[in-house]
Amino acid sequence: MKVAIYGQYYQNSTEPIIRDIFVFFNENNVEMIIEADFLKLLYDKQIVKKEYKTFQSYKELDSSFDIMISIGGDGTILRAATLVRDSGIPILGINAGRLGFLAMVQKDEIAEFLQFVIEKKYTISERSLISLSSSPEISEIEDINFAMNEISVSRKDTTSMITIETYLDGEFLNSYWADGLIIATPTGSTGYSMSCGGPILTPNVASLVITPIAPHNLNARPLVIPDDTEIRLKISGREEQYLVSLDSRIASVKNESILTIKKTPFKIKMVEIQEETFFKTLRNKLLWGEDKRN
Repeated sequence: MKVAIYGQYYQNSTEPIIRDIFVFFNENNVEMIIEADFLKLLYDKQIVKKEYKTFQSYKELDSSFDIMISIGGDGTILRAATLVRDSGIPILGINAGRLGFLAMVQKDEIAEFLQFVIEKKYTISERSLISLSSSPEISEIEDINFAMNEISVSRKDTTSMITIETYLDGEFLNSYWADGLIIATPTGSTGYSMSCGGPILTPNVASLVITPIAPHNLNARPLVIPDDTEIRLKISGREEQYLVSLDSRIASVKNESILTIKKTPFKIKMVEIQEETFFKTLRNKLLWGEDKRN
């Protein structure tokens, strides 16, 4: 078995997790290829000493890999997705962060769940992504122009709201007067969009959510649309630029630029262990059913 390993370091809380993963895979003769910057960090922290093969970019990941292990939180998985891209390599998230809707494996379950991985006792959840194109082009996002959670636009350098003209498949929808607008995938519906009042979508629905951020037009509500809809945005405001973000990647965009958002032709494969379902994660993370009156 051949696995790629990518991660983030969260001080002392991460060290036992990393050691457990490396010990388990070494004991089971699993070939590990480590992301180069992450391995350098592990050497610097003296968490591992053995020599390992490394990879540095998505170009080095191919179908010979069985799985990618992401060590960190949900943000780490989003960065791992930029490495996996359209290779079809499934991602399993080991949670070393906090909330974690995507990084489902907890630190006290690592050995048990990695055994499932070796025995291939898992299922695959395919997650839709959305891509961004712009006129004029945004140089900062040319290479990685897709997002797994959401694409959002927001004001920059000002407390004034921006106006976001929104078109769906060429038809005018609304001019949102707000701090910004979020276009979220089902995966991203439990993130930024949810915190702004958007609905939770199950991962397999073929939909997107348009969620305004602090809209001044109070009758503007989150809207669920089919995921094959082409969304076009034109933003204007008092400042010369506004911000556009693709998950955690941010770029500045000039006023009056045209942004086009649509579903990508490929999906990211997430590993799901039978004991850790999406609904169980919702119950645990959002404390559903924890009301003492129940």
